[in-house]
Amino acid sequence: MAIAKAERLMNLALCLLGTRRPLSKRELRDSIEAYVEAFGPGNGPGGSDDSFNRMFERDKDDLRELGLVIETVESLDGEVGYLARRDSNRLPPITLDAEEAAALGLAAKVWQQARLAGAASGALQKLRAAGLPEDVDPYGSHGALEPRIPVHEAAFEPLMLACRDRRPVVFDYRKATAAHPEQRHVEPWALECWRGHWYLAGWDRDRGAERVFRLSRITGKVRSRGGRYTADVPDVVTVRETVASWAGEITDRSARIRLRSDAGYPLRAKATSVRELGDGWDELEIPYGHGLDAWLVEFGPDVVVLEPAELRADVVDRLRAVAKG
Repeated sequence: MAIAKAERLMNLALCLLGTRRPLSKRELRDSIEAYVEAFGPGNGPGGSDDSFNRMFERDKDDLRELGLVIETVESLDGEVGYLARRDSNRLPPITLDAEEAAALGLAAKVWQQARLAGAASGALQKLRAAGLPEDVDPYGSHGALEPRIPVHEAAFEPLMLACRDRRPVVFDYRKATAAHPEQRHVEPWALECWRGHWYLAGWDRDRGAERVFRLSRITGKVRSRGGRYTADVPDVVTVRETVASWAGEITDRSARIRLRSDAGYPLRAKATSVRELGDGWDELEIPYGHGLDAWLVEFGPDVVVLEPAELRADVVDRLRAVAKG
């Protein structure tokens, strides 16, 4: 069975690499002997057999896991096809020094989730072949630090794969100011962890602009869509700056708030000035960036926004959304 699967994967890879145009599932089914023997021709009885679709999807995922870049292309009539362009699957020789290999090995060690452990292990095997020194053991127990990046959101893995494969996605997203989620069509760029929360940066097709989504606010399943990206993907630095801005780390103005004297110590740590008002209240001036309204809401009745008016309005809108459930 192992030999048969390996032969089937090899034939599928050769078909995808050898074609100059996208091939549909039906064409691939008719071209690969293992599929024909198992399920019959695509134009015969059971041409849309669910068993074939499941096997094909598994084979395609296996090839992607092995490093083959497979593109999904949707034609004008809506038919989905697949191909693996040679220029996208050709890499120059890779050489790594000891420090570079150790850094990559440490990155692989970070992932402790079971479903990501296999991918990390496979990546390390590829690193060994690419020049990872044998004396570098990223899984060894001699390290003083044990890195961890927690991932609790179910949307993380499908979005990670969509970013890797450059596949548009659809998901339901609930903004903090909304009582109900709404559907978003997104071209995912990159995932970033900021202050213990995961964010997706990408191109929002419905709004025609780049947006950042907090994964904990994605509801339901993340669904993939065919076709190519419609917007250019920026470099990593730009994406990180976008995430930092939307997470509130980039500030260009200040806000004034009233805060109870015995509350809000994280706000006091960021304050640029604090003035006692008496009657159990203080006045603080704090940096104002994207996401400050969501942070202030967490302190409930202990915080009152004085200015600017737009921040005060945003906080009130969030509180009303919470009250509506």
